[in-house]
Amino acid sequence: MNTAEYERMYRLEDSYWWFVGRHRLIEALLRERYIQDAEHVANRVILDIGCGTGAMSHRLTRWGKVVSADFSPLALQFSRRRGLGNLVGADAMKLPFASNSFDALVAMDMLEHLPDDKAALAEFARVLKPGGRIFATVPAYPHLWSEHDLALMHFRRYVRREMNDRFVEAGLHIEKLTHTMMSLYPILTMQRRLNAKKPMSNEPKAAMPMVPAPINSLLTGLLTVENSVARKTSLPFGSTILCVAQKPTK
Repeated sequence: MNTAEYERMYRLEDSYWWFVGRHRLIEALLRERYIQDAEHVANRVILDIGCGTGAMSHRLTRWGKVVSADFSPLALQFSRRRGLGNLVGADAMKLPFASNSFDALVAMDMLEHLPDDKAALAEFARVLKPGGRIFATVPAYPHLWSEHDLALMHFRRYVRREMNDRFVEAGLHIEKLTHTMMSLYPILTMQRRLNAKKPMSNEPKAAMPMVPAPINSLLTGLLTVENSVARKTSLPFGSTILCVAQKPTK
């Protein structure tokens, strides 16, 4: 991403409904998976790969020691501004970590940025400890491809079966695979169709329209309710796909 997009993300990640909703979802899933051994937080090591400007890494510190990794030096600069340590410049397709190093790995909206996502997932499986889990999100549906994807330098958007196949091929056991952002999917689809009719700007911009504070709070609350449903069942559609997968113990 360009500097302007990183700066925008840095300003919005702690408050903008879209970011807050998915961060809360990942945290809730972590809590559910680790609730029985919460006393071992000090010994748990979590890799936040594609950490961006660091908001998720900051939240993850309550769950264990966090290593924040990103290919972009600019992203790591923003993460450092948040006061984060353990920052690593890393290519997700060739991670600079020993095998069986991490108890959990968070990969939020980063697989779509990679030319070879299969290589990355193989690396994720390698660096996870046996029994460790991956918590990943990706953008859904190729038909939603837009200027937003160009601005964020995406290679692809996914369908659920494709995500299933990618994780299984990497030797991972899928515990949960669901769409999220279901309630806002019709609005997003309409917006993308309308924008597709407009001339594309010379410098593509990510679609994160600002909304008044009450609307932002309403949308955040809506996603909180939807996330609680998504944790219990599998949503049939939505603009994001969530996958939780475990590395086999044998």
